[in-house]
Amino acid sequence: MDIVLRASVTFAALYLLLRLLGKREIGQLTPFELVVIVVMGDLVQQGVTHNDFSLTGSILAIATFAFWALVMSWATYLSPRLETLLDGRPQVIIRDGELIEANLRRDRITRAEVEAEMRLAGIAHMDQVAWAILETQGKISFIRKDGGEVQPDNNDAGTA
Repeated sequence: MDIVLRASVTFAALYLLLRLLGKREIGQLTPFELVVIVVMGDLVQQGVTHNDFSLTGSILAIATFAFWALVMSWATYLSPRLETLLDGRPQVIIRDGELIEANLRRDRITRAEVEAEMRLAGIAHMDQVAWAILETQGKISFIRKDGGEVQPDNNDAGTA
């Protein structure tokens, strides 16, 4: 029972910490941010299982994390209010070709990061963008002024 309680508290703390880190995709993490997340995983393991290295303790910790992840998934599915609270809201970061600095600052995104995402989406100039929206999962959606929505191509150039 001790492992379940520690796993539940750790899950909540980890969830809050990841929300505070902001909306970034794994591919957009800096090397330091990636190392911090890996180290957090090790620290979580130590805090959850403590001195219990048994298979039962490990399965209990994993099952508790899975249970809370499932509860949160169902809660956000069933309640739009909880979805907004737990997952956040998409943020407009470009409107009619102009960066919205306050929203960039809020999510700690630089102009250079937005411009890099624009290039990946095949957009050369910011004045071609009607809307750029930072989605809740960390991706940036672009809507061109000509009305076409653009999604970054995450496929390798050499694949067919």
